[in-house]
Amino acid sequence: MGLSTEAIAEAYAAACLDELRAPKAGNVHDFGDGHGMTVSDFEVSAKVTAPLIAGPGARVGERVWSAIAATRAAVDCNTNLGIVLMSAPLALAAEREGSGDLAGAVGRVLADLDLGDASGVFEAIVLAQPAGLGESAEHDVREPATVTLLEAMRTAEDRDRIAWNYTHGFEDVFRLGVPTFRDAFVRWNDWLWATAAVHFAFMAAFRDTHIDREHGGTAADAARQEAAALLPRLAAAADPATLMPEILALDRRLKADGHNPGTSADLTVATVFAVRLSGLRSAAKDG
Repeated sequence: MGLSTEAIAEAYAAACLDELRAPKAGNVHDFGDGHGMTVSDFEVSAKVTAPLIAGPGARVGERVWSAIAATRAAVDCNTNLGIVLMSAPLALAAEREGSGDLAGAVGRVLADLDLGDASGVFEAIVLAQPAGLGESAEHDVREPATVTLLEAMRTAEDRDRIAWNYTHGFEDVFRLGVPTFRDAFVRWNDWLWATAAVHFAFMAAFRDTHIDREHGGTAADAARQEAAALLPRLAAAADPATLMPEILALDRRLKADGHNPGTSADLTVATVFAVRLSGLRSAAKDG
């Protein structure tokens, strides 16, 4: 049995805010704005997109396009294209099948993507105007879609981790993000630090493709190495708050260089959304 529209919208909006509240490095969050965007921009974006991501009966392409159109009208900047791209299949999967086998349900949603989904996503990408995303000699988003969305994502998977997740069944979310979150939550009983642990796990696991597209492989490798050096210390900490000075110092360095690990942030929202859809939030004791 599928989840209700209201439950899906609530889980999505809350996941967006969790990611903002958590102590991370390089992104916009409660501890610092950055990259020409503010916490308020992201809060507004979450609010206006929640009912559209959860739109009953809407396909992935419809959800993505309507959410990005609403975002541009509300904040006039690209706060959430990656978040929306990752969240729309999760929302549709939860609507269709519930959360008992969310990974399997997402796989079936991805296999069902069609030409209309590609058209909606292409139009949303053009509207969002992300740096470098969608620029390809094959299946350029500025041209009419001629293949399914999944086929289009296959041509981008080598340079964009969100596209890679489409072609690999959201593997980062279900095989890295969710287990990392659950382990961290059991260890600390703190929802926001578990969210932060997910973000650092993604930063350390692979080059952030947002940094890579904007600043190149050397910059992306440097950010990955810094996160990889911090991650084991975070995992071993009895109280993760003791690492706040180092996290915020890394945050300042990345922002000073204009290096935004945005893909890691997008995957973090998707992970927490998946966790919330699966019902773990009800077991949290930290409010």
